[in-house]
Amino acid sequence: MNGFALKIFGCQMNVYDGDRIASELRVRGWREVPEEEADLVVYVTCSIRDKAEQKVRSDLGRGGRKPLVAVVGCMAQRVGRELLARFPQVRVLCGPRQLGRLAGAVEEAMEGRTTVLLDDDPRALEDLEQIPRRRQLPFKSFVTIAHGCDNFCTYCIVPHVRGRFQSRLPGAVVDEVRSLVDDGVVEVTLLGQNVNSYGTDLQGVSFASLLRSLSAVEGLRRLRFATNHPKDLTDDVIAAMAEEPKICPAVNLPIQAGSDRVLKLMNRGYDVASYAERIGALRSALPDLAVTSDLIVAFPGETEEDFTLSLEALRRFRFDQVHSAAYSPRPGTAAASFPGRLPAMEARRRLNAVNDLQLGIAREINASLLGRVFTVLVDGPAHRGEGLLQGRTATDKVVLFPGQGLEGRFVDVVVADADAWSLKGRLVERM
Repeated sequence: MNGFALKIFGCQMNVYDGDRIASELRVRGWREVPEEEADLVVYVTCSIRDKAEQKVRSDLGRGGRKPLVAVVGCMAQRVGRELLARFPQVRVLCGPRQLGRLAGAVEEAMEGRTTVLLDDDPRALEDLEQIPRRRQLPFKSFVTIAHGCDNFCTYCIVPHVRGRFQSRLPGAVVDEVRSLVDDGVVEVTLLGQNVNSYGTDLQGVSFASLLRSLSAVEGLRRLRFATNHPKDLTDDVIAAMAEEPKICPAVNLPIQAGSDRVLKLMNRGYDVASYAERIGALRSALPDLAVTSDLIVAFPGETEEDFTLSLEALRRFRFDQVHSAAYSPRPGTAAASFPGRLPAMEARRRLNAVNDLQLGIAREINASLLGRVFTVLVDGPAHRGEGLLQGRTATDKVVLFPGQGLEGRFVDVVVADADAWSLKGRLVERM
């Protein structure tokens, strides 16, 4: 029996794809083994920034044993042929929309064949239908509800490597969630490059209607989703969040910049005023809402005034967390040819300023939760701290507390301490 290992880089969609790939290979008789024992290593790759690609190149170039390699996902689509020419162990390339053909291709590769499965048609899709029976946590699962993206933000490689937007049929999504719940899953996170666009290419379907259908699945306890686009976040989605108790009061709403001029250069489709209106509508409907965001600094042509407006946006909107990054040019995107690229040292200064400001805001928000009791889904032992468990609140806050043997259970925890990244507490005895 052949053994395989998975190496996953990048986003949650890649984690979901990796779980499905592993489940399909297992069904076909493969066994998952440590990398040093594997006959096949599957790299599920990311191209969102150059650093993500360099990690894969570095890993492929390491010395030592060279098992057969399949490179899957965005990097395969963008620079796969370069990898094929440079690394002899790479025998399979598979784009994000060809996963349904991957298992057959790796079996052929074991017999000496090299296979290239790239997405020549950005609207074609041959997806892997396998439900992820192998999951990092057996009681949590991701579910992709749409493929590709039509927004073409000027900095973003995703539409170029993942193709055009395409919703999955609602029945297929509901069936998958039901199957996952039957397999022990209590929390599902819906994924898409822009979940708010779900259903725009289907008749009589919307993201809000999908959320309500999934909320009716018996046995599902929590429902999350990411990522949202401010220009497409509609009132009916906010109403569903407020009215359906299974939908977690947590949302990722990327702002990307605090300057209207930069947002226009980014082709984001909204300004700061309309973003503020959406945040206001969310927080009015969901008083306990936690909001995370994404922010890019040093976008080509970003002036000091533009950057100051981004800092002001952080102070104004007070996000629970911000995923910040310095602009990384991606070949083939519009912004890659924009003038006004900032020096690396200046980009680093701006990124550090954003992170320092946000650290203080996150610390203040978390400190305001001292003494409150939250219901936490326990993930397992904490990554740091002997004898501590780690779980998450409905608002997606990480909570650390003493205990053991509670993985997959919901427990009540009172918050006794807090820092910018997590809450600390103790179990509340249930009467």
